[in-house]
Amino acid sequence: MKSALSKTALAGPPWAKRLLQTAIVLAGVAGAPLPAQSVLDWQQIKDKFEASNPTLRAAHISIDESRAEEITAYLRPNPNISGTLDQINPFTTQPPPSGGSKVYSPFAYSLPSGSVDYLHERRHKRELRLEAQKETTSVTESQYQDQERGLLFTLRNAFVQVLQAKAVLENAKGNLQYWDRELDVNRKRYAAGDLAKVDLNRLELQRAQFEADFEMATVNLRTNKIQLLMLLNQRTPIDQFDLSGPFDFQNEMLPLDEYRRVALAARPDLKAAVQSVDLARVSHELAVSNGSTDPTFSIDFARNPPIPVYFGISVSIPLRIFDRNQGEKARTQLDIGRNERLQDAAQAQVFSDVDSAYYTLVQALNLLKPYKEKYLPLAEDNRNRISVAYKNGGSSLLDYLDAEKSFRDTQLAYLNLIGSYLTTAAQMNMAAGREIL
Repeated sequence: MKSALSKTALAGPPWAKRLLQTAIVLAGVAGAPLPAQSVLDWQQIKDKFEASNPTLRAAHISIDESRAEEITAYLRPNPNISGTLDQINPFTTQPPPSGGSKVYSPFAYSLPSGSVDYLHERRHKRELRLEAQKETTSVTESQYQDQERGLLFTLRNAFVQVLQAKAVLENAKGNLQYWDRELDVNRKRYAAGDLAKVDLNRLELQRAQFEADFEMATVNLRTNKIQLLMLLNQRTPIDQFDLSGPFDFQNEMLPLDEYRRVALAARPDLKAAVQSVDLARVSHELAVSNGSTDPTFSIDFARNPPIPVYFGISVSIPLRIFDRNQGEKARTQLDIGRNERLQDAAQAQVFSDVDSAYYTLVQALNLLKPYKEKYLPLAEDNRNRISVAYKNGGSSLLDYLDAEKSFRDTQLAYLNLIGSYLTTAAQMNMAAGREIL
């Protein structure tokens, strides 16, 4: 059949051939497999973020720049070379050896000379410059890690919001399916004459709320995926991008002192504050060293007839009578105290962040535990009992709708509490400086 149609189209007019070609292409597209949906966990999202986020990659370049400046800091001064050709007389003439007219010889009595000088840096200036730049690189690395810590907190929040949106969507889908089953039962009751038309209409109208919840949850999930893809700097279609991860809470928590200990050891901003104090001390040593005198050694050579060639050695020592780098010495000494105060402030901020996240977690757990153990089962049991009672005539329609709304609100509140807990857990990880929850 297919072969006969192909032969007929090929033997027919040109439009038939084009129609056959279009049909073949469409058939191939329809039969082609769709791209597989990529499902990523938190570690994979984190790896992609660290590899592709433009803000993080731009910040990392500053570390390479600081390392390049270490090369500059350790360079020796360049020597200087100079040359002179003195006593050039353009009117000097000399008789030729074989007689004849005089020959102009402007360089006959010229005196060439040259010199090389080199500044010798004393008091370990090069070594101190290198050490100061290495401390600067360490501070830059810690600042980069602190910036990464903040961006990872933003990423973790976006990740949690996608998981929460997925859970809310599944809940809305389950509620819609449950209500469709209830409607099916009540439609049969109405057909059997066991339910009034007005009650069935009210049940049918209630489905609009479930549809609205489902559509809103769908849009919210797509919006949160877009935000996460923006952080990853990816253009993956939303329908081909998905996440997986536990959307639940942990009952157990470490003591507050343990979180504080981890934060003091891992927080990059506190580490940067400590390194800034070390940098200030090295900068002060360098300022003291820069106040010392550096001699300049030079050697010169020349010709002075009848001496064919000679050389000399000289040393130039600046007299640092007025400028001994006093201002920079005082400034760097004060900078040490300033950075020590900033270190104290950074440590206080660490304790504040950890304590705030800890007690927020405690509050979230205090709400989540009774919801999971008591309120959720109670709301579901209450809905089921009133549903059975309503079907048997033992409860009013208003009671049934109210029980259904109460169950839906309790479920949504529980999911939002888990999302708040996971966001607070990300805040604790940020306060501790590493993933601890």
